[in-house]
Amino acid sequence: MTAVAVEPIIRIEAVDKWFGHFQVLSDINLTVAAGERIVVCGPSGSGKSTLIRCINRLETVQKGRIVVDGIDLTAGRRNVDSVRREVGMVFQQFNLFPHLTALENCTLAPMRSRGMSKEEAQATAIRYLTRVRIPEQANKYPSQLSGGQQQRVAIARALCMNPKIMLFDEPTSALDPEMVKEVLDTMIGLAEDGMTMLCVTHEMGFARSVADRVIFMADGRIVEEAAPEQFFSHPQHEKTRNFLGQILSSHQAGRGASGATTR
Repeated sequence: MTAVAVEPIIRIEAVDKWFGHFQVLSDINLTVAAGERIVVCGPSGSGKSTLIRCINRLETVQKGRIVVDGIDLTAGRRNVDSVRREVGMVFQQFNLFPHLTALENCTLAPMRSRGMSKEEAQATAIRYLTRVRIPEQANKYPSQLSGGQQQRVAIARALCMNPKIMLFDEPTSALDPEMVKEVLDTMIGLAEDGMTMLCVTHEMGFARSVADRVIFMADGRIVEEAAPEQFFSHPQHEKTRNFLGQILSSHQAGRGASGATTR
């Protein structure tokens, strides 16, 4: 019996993007299977955050094609709105509404975009605030929460839309070191649940333990991609080796200075 080919949930084909005269993405080709966990890493300015922002068209591309869950992002505004309902995004900065409680931050989009009743949206919000282990913070405002708690509210808010895909743009980079673990633990739980995830991060321990594939970007290009064991043990490209040497040595220096792994 012949196996049926399964269409990837994300397909990026020959994508180029410029900011003015600067080309930030060059000939990007990538497919992501449903349930796959991808970590994207690379030096500052390599295009990694721009790449994942293109997947829900927070950034537009000038050349190429991006198809998400069978919907072509380059084929009209209606398609963009359809994709955004299926793709959750968590940013470096938490982007919570300061005048709304954690619960209200989580219920706003489901009520407006999904047409949920207030009661259904609140029940969904409490379920996901419990999922990220902060249900007791539901009625607090962002200013009353720690950075780690705010980021977990942001994750719960994204999950309340029941997305098929979660995008994370350096979700721990704005956190104090002691708060990083609680956010990474939440993300590990999502991975274990089978969520399709693309995560831009320098947390190499997370990449080793969670990723199905690690993608290394430099100068707007995908330089190398491999399973974590291969990526960390036998990097093929000199730029990858240099990057790993720098980031792993900085983490070791951080442990020596503070007794704990730095961000």
